[in-house]
Amino acid sequence: MIRLVSFILLCFLSVSMNAQKPNFIIILTDDQGYNDLGCFGSPNIKTPNIDQMAKEGMKFTSFYAQTVCGPSRAALLTGSYPIRIGEPNNMKALHTQLHPKEITIAEMLKAKDYKTACLGKWHAGEKEGQMPNEQGFDYFVGTPRFNGYTKLIEDTPFRCKLLRNRDTIQTINTMEEMGQLTKIYTKEAISFIKQNKENPFFLYLAHNMPHVPLGASEKFKGKSEGGFYGDVIEELDWSVGEILKTLKEQGLDENTLVIFTSDNGPWIEDVIGNHAGSANPLKGNKMQTWEGGIRVPAVLQWKGKIEAGTVSDEIATTMDFFATFAELSNAEIPKDLTIDGKSFTDIILKNGESQHDYFYYYAYTHLQAVRDKDWKLVLPRPEKPKYMGWWARKIDAVDEVQLYNLKNDKEEQINLATKYPEKVEELMASIEEGRKELGDNNVIGAGARFFDDKPKDQRLHNYNKWNN
Repeated sequence: MIRLVSFILLCFLSVSMNAQKPNFIIILTDDQGYNDLGCFGSPNIKTPNIDQMAKEGMKFTSFYAQTVCGPSRAALLTGSYPIRIGEPNNMKALHTQLHPKEITIAEMLKAKDYKTACLGKWHAGEKEGQMPNEQGFDYFVGTPRFNGYTKLIEDTPFRCKLLRNRDTIQTINTMEEMGQLTKIYTKEAISFIKQNKENPFFLYLAHNMPHVPLGASEKFKGKSEGGFYGDVIEELDWSVGEILKTLKEQGLDENTLVIFTSDNGPWIEDVIGNHAGSANPLKGNKMQTWEGGIRVPAVLQWKGKIEAGTVSDEIATTMDFFATFAELSNAEIPKDLTIDGKSFTDIILKNGESQHDYFYYYAYTHLQAVRDKDWKLVLPRPEKPKYMGWWARKIDAVDEVQLYNLKNDKEEQINLATKYPEKVEELMASIEEGRKELGDNNVIGAGARFFDDKPKDQRLHNYNKWNN
């Protein structure tokens, strides 16, 4: 009898302790621009659910990802700049390939008894030890890579596969099938939340949309004033609404931090046409280190914790999820692990300041700019450098050092370098610090991670092809 009572008390204590840990949901879209939400100024795309999140939570206006899909996802998962992250054979792929020994958010949270799921696009490596189930996620439904790279599915023989864990569910062959992905992921997300409502959980919902080829279900096709692209975004907004409704119905909304953001700016090219979004009023787009390529919309909601209707222009990044979740869950970051993300707990709970001294802008392995509070320094660079492979077509030339005050000029139009030489000198020194620690196209950073018994200079032998 005593043993039975002790067992019941132990179970009760375990449930109580788990209930105190917050749940985390990251909703990540693919190639969605800074301007593609109502609360960020879209003139023709309606996003009432995300707008309501902003009204009841916090909107970040200086929130950063990385310039393109693979590096952005790897940075989010590991809390580190992609150039720091270890990859197989000590190489650097154009789309970052997580080394099996890299530690992800999911692995960190699992050590605190969190249930974990990855739904949607993975794109962080497909080889042994790299897939979601091997990187800390209990459950995976999604595509191992992107859903395509052309405007229409039939423009290329490439077809993406939808997996459940390691098993293929189906191959996506048509626009109609592509249009079911958002619904599939939403249904899976709701099911995961309901199944794990008694446990702390981490849900990483990384939608394939609005990356081309676009897809929307019949309920949303032809409905948006923003055209087909608008249809896709409005279905994503519906998905957010369904998840928030589920949290409320299950009594979890006051114990769940929900984050909505994008992996990079919009993919704007003639071949994509009107199937892409907008970064207005920011300059540039996907693969570029102008603000429009790397600054993304971000909205956070945590009922009863985040003050409703707040807006922060403090610097925050997707790399910060790692440190923030660690602080909020009391999870331990290994002492020998150096990460670049900083906890933004004080920003969201106390409307405090960013812990970032600098934010470094990388295009692939090339350090191109740095931000310090209101200031951004842009380094000279050549047009279309060959070492960037297929990225090169998006890299424009910068002939001289440029300095912008982003508080007054987020469009990056007025070069103040000659007016503030002391600021240029200060930020040039910070560039050298970043180059020494993280690396550059022809420099191995002192803090870069290497796990394999291979020469470190392998990292300098960059792939010049689409290699994953």
